[in-house]
Amino acid sequence: MTLRLPGVPGYAAALDALASHAFDVGDLVHVTEYVTGAPPDRSPLGGHPVPVSTVRVAALPGVEGGTLVELTAHPGGGEPVRTRDAVARIADDTVYLPSLRPRTNGDFREQYRDCLLQAADLLAAAGLRPGALVRTTDYTETATRADYPRCGRPRRELLGGTDRDGAPVFPASAGILVDGLDSRVSLDALASRAPLKTVNPGWERYDTLTYRPGVLAGRTLFMSGFAALEPVTQRALFPGDLAAQADFTYANVQTVLRQVPGAEIVSLVEYATPEAVPALAALAPLREKYFGPVPAVTTVVCSALLRPEFLLEVVPTAVLR
Repeated sequence: MTLRLPGVPGYAAALDALASHAFDVGDLVHVTEYVTGAPPDRSPLGGHPVPVSTVRVAALPGVEGGTLVELTAHPGGGEPVRTRDAVARIADDTVYLPSLRPRTNGDFREQYRDCLLQAADLLAAAGLRPGALVRTTDYTETATRADYPRCGRPRRELLGGTDRDGAPVFPASAGILVDGLDSRVSLDALASRAPLKTVNPGWERYDTLTYRPGVLAGRTLFMSGFAALEPVTQRALFPGDLAAQADFTYANVQTVLRQVPGAEIVSLVEYATPEAVPALAALAPLREKYFGPVPAVTTVVCSALLRPEFLLEVVPTAVLR
């Protein structure tokens, strides 16, 4: 069984939470650090070779020290996969990759492509192709918003696998705007060794895109980032109203979830804009209304979202019970 913990302030608190579930550092398969400044000291990991994603954010409401640490663990720590430059881990068929940053000073499209090629190298070491990716989360600066559609070409050229019936499958995806990066893009990604299946309630807009609402891999449903976007008209809804946007967004997540009977949300990562911060407390009862108690909810503040009207983007993961 894979344990997903919510982000908590600092490594000491995160490892205490891990121990409370009878896991230790050697069981870790992935770490995400949400930081407002420099990455934290990782010595508490004791040299355990675990992939780490470091995500720069604009703010961490109510958090002192500037770091939230989110841990994922599996008994025994899964199977390490190494290249010369990086380590990934495989547990319960999920392949956890570290943050990928471009090795080139090229333009946005070139840097995005380079991140995908690094993912491909790690997956090759695991005996997989890029078509095994089940979710990508890319972080780019606000200034790249106009360039963002240019990532479509490298995604179309390098990604996309086939499901058990031979139908095309693109990964789920989220795109978050965060300023202060030292490159044009930073990419986090997950893959799977299990057969893949696209999960789409029938939203035709995804037929022309290089990502899908959800990808079922084994017993895990990896979902895209959702915001208050009307799937048919592609119109942004409820500008300036966080509660209304969240209600609509959670309802759309449920629409996707219903395509996989027995799937339950086990983690939510929520990216809120600075304008949304004063109303964030109102989201807890809405989440409860749609999903019941979710064991791992992490909320961070990004610089902006790809549509200026959005105040919130939600990235869910669900598991078949």
